[in-house]
Amino acid sequence: MSQEQTLLNAVDYVLSEAKRQGAEADVIVNGSNSFSLKANQGQLDEYKVSSSQVLGVRVVKDARVATSYSESLEQPSLDLMLTNALQSARFSKQDEHQTISCVGNNITTNVAEIAQEDTASVDEKIALSLALEQGVVSLPHASSSPYNGYGDEESLQIIANTQGTLCKHFERSFHCYAYTLFEKDGKQSMAGELAIGRRFDELNSAYCIEQGYNLARDLLDGAPVATDTYSAIFNINALTSLFGAFSSAFSGVSAMKGMTPLGDKQGQLVASELITLTDAAYMPNGMAISGFDSEGFATQDNVLIGHGQLNTLLHNSQSASYLGAASTASAYRNAKSSLEVSARHKVIATGRSSASVVKAGEYLELVELQGVHSGADPISGDFSFGASGFLCRDGQRVQPVRGITVAGNFYKLLQEVEAVGDTQLINDRHTFFAPDIRFSGLSIGGK
Repeated sequence: MSQEQTLLNAVDYVLSEAKRQGAEADVIVNGSNSFSLKANQGQLDEYKVSSSQVLGVRVVKDARVATSYSESLEQPSLDLMLTNALQSARFSKQDEHQTISCVGNNITTNVAEIAQEDTASVDEKIALSLALEQGVVSLPHASSSPYNGYGDEESLQIIANTQGTLCKHFERSFHCYAYTLFEKDGKQSMAGELAIGRRFDELNSAYCIEQGYNLARDLLDGAPVATDTYSAIFNINALTSLFGAFSSAFSGVSAMKGMTPLGDKQGQLVASELITLTDAAYMPNGMAISGFDSEGFATQDNVLIGHGQLNTLLHNSQSASYLGAASTASAYRNAKSSLEVSARHKVIATGRSSASVVKAGEYLELVELQGVHSGADPISGDFSFGASGFLCRDGQRVQPVRGITVAGNFYKLLQEVEAVGDTQLINDRHTFFAPDIRFSGLSIGGK
């Protein structure tokens, strides 16, 4: 019997038992097989093969909801999991808005690019892993590559419920990364880069080596700039971190709990008219592609902000029901968690400004942010975190910058956009797409 069929049999058993005991339920199965390598001083430091499977159930009985999970598919373990969920539900608060509401959906993610065959040999993967470290330490003043590695993973997800929904998703991914510790004249700097793809031959180890090395080298002599307000451009990975720290601002679940100031702003201007932000179900080369959300609804594109106006938050069926909004098919949970929401690919639309316009005059290019989540308050929008980058003039880096503090308010920052570039960029994890955006009036604490 195939692994998938074994999982489907377990799913059918749990759903049948839940119905027999008078409950509605949905089940999520997460299964994965992964392989990873790391090198240290020219030798393999880690060779790891792992696999996991976990089945989680969410039960709804008498408008009371609870979850439980099992890492074993043996019938006694599944019975215990279901018993625990049903007993926990007895003591939970009634919630008329959380229901098993996806009826009869049968979706299999049908995007060939996400499930390509792994044709690389283990020897090829080992060679790449060793080459990452060796490529770094062979460069001038690169004392070591303290973090490096190769990995690949295949994952299977099954979502089913007592309303006849059954959805399946399979994908495979590959990645490698390398960091450089650059030492010269008693000073140190470290930076790294990640490459990710759907095939082994898409990985560019030279790119990881060169990008991390060059950034570490260029930042070595960085020093704080004078404390002041500056125009700033976050590079695509730093912009990803910034928006990631405030992702809950766009969550319908946060709005339901009164934990986002955007909860009652639908139809209002919340950003510069230059900003259009979309949650896209599919993007070419995207790494968050799926045909369905965690309740089994077909994923869709959602324009969160259109030319500065808030159109919608991300909703699952519960938050949509609670707030009287339309669901955006953005439900998220894994086998071990409760119901939440999540974006797939965040996409900020390109503007009309050329690079020469976006980068005219003096500005800060911020390339690394430190302590982003601990330094961000999604409710107030206030943030303060460390950063590194470059003081630039007319598109040219004139001074490396380290040891500064970037402070501001996220919701205010969205409105203080000077220019939006005309070229789309992609972050290293292939989940955030945006052009260069120049913000004004960012407070920088330096010297």
